[in-house]
Amino acid sequence: MYDYPRLRDMREDHDLTQTDVAKLLKITQTQYSFYETGAREIRLHHVISLAKFYNISIDYLAGLAAEPRPLYLE
Repeated sequence: MYDYPRLRDMREDHDLTQTDVAKLLKITQTQYSFYETGAREIRLHHVISLAKFYNISIDYLAGLAAEPRPLYLE
């Protein structure tokens, strides 16, 4: 089981449904639900897409950092 504790939090903070985020990632709502519940490991390119969309660092999104930081792109 994989642990991505902030996927649901970030989605809810932005008033989005699982279907909304799934459309952004071009996957099904069911697959996105598997990411949130930890039933499936999220693909790296999806993590990157979500970090860009939410403008937060990947380490925060993955639960490795306690405080959110903006995503810095060069």
